[in-house]
Amino acid sequence: MNIETHDNSKEISAEIKAALLRGLEKIGLVAEGYAKKLCPVDTGNLRNSITHVVDEQEPAAIIGTGNEYAAYVELGTGIYAEGGGGRPTPWVYQDAKGNWHYTRGNKAQPFLKPAAADHAIQYRKILEDELK
Repeated sequence: MNIETHDNSKEISAEIKAALLRGLEKIGLVAEGYAKKLCPVDTGNLRNSITHVVDEQEPAAIIGTGNEYAAYVELGTGIYAEGGGGRPTPWVYQDAKGNWHYTRGNKAQPFLKPAAADHAIQYRKILEDELK
């Protein structure tokens, strides 16, 4: 009796990786959408800067923004800063027009963390559907 075997593990592994990356891309798009919905809007600059990338090495979908003030919006400032890392006392500053302002900081308005954390079940379902 002659038994022939074929090793298809490379093809199967490549298909699984491709499905995983497709799922991560879908998750990135969905998470980006949630972040944009949650993002406070003044000029629209911050919301428009939100994007995602898929890190094939990790593998992971990463949402974020390169906006310089995004962390201050997400985590808060002054007495309201998450983790107590902000300035503990109120302060005064002068804006570009010469007007003086008194502030204690700004409360956090999270948009990235909830976009990622609050939809884990949906993201898992997206991956499961892609891997079927």
